[in-house]
Amino acid sequence: MFKRALLLGIVSGILAGVAALIYDKVYFSTTRVDFSKVTSTVSILAATLIGGLLAGIGYWLLYKIMKGKGEVIFNFVFVILSFASILTPLAAKLPLDIEFPELFPGLAVPMHFFPALAWFTLKPLFIQQTVKDYDKPAGV
Repeated sequence: MFKRALLLGIVSGILAGVAALIYDKVYFSTTRVDFSKVTSTVSILAATLIGGLLAGIGYWLLYKIMKGKGEVIFNFVFVILSFASILTPLAAKLPLDIEFPELFPGLAVPMHFFPALAWFTLKPLFIQQTVKDYDKPAGV
């Protein structure tokens, strides 16, 4: 279980990083504002990969500790932390030579949700749920 959760974290972190880089390019081509002094390719990929790894370890720990409720608690905590993390780009102090600093949250805030989106999208491929008796439809 730990290996699958960690692998899911790595793959979802990479997927989130690729999505964030694509979003960065689309945002630049739309607004023509360059935030490369603040967000580099390496920092975007590192942040999403670290987020994915922490998610994998956190999922495994909560699943082991909380048994049946671990996944629900993990999902709740992951979403709350994703929302809480948007305070970072909103409070960021940008260098004075950056043009249109008010557009920075429009770039950074959506990227904070990419690791959770990648995790929730890929989880069924890595960790399958077993159907319990009370989850089965009536008459089966």
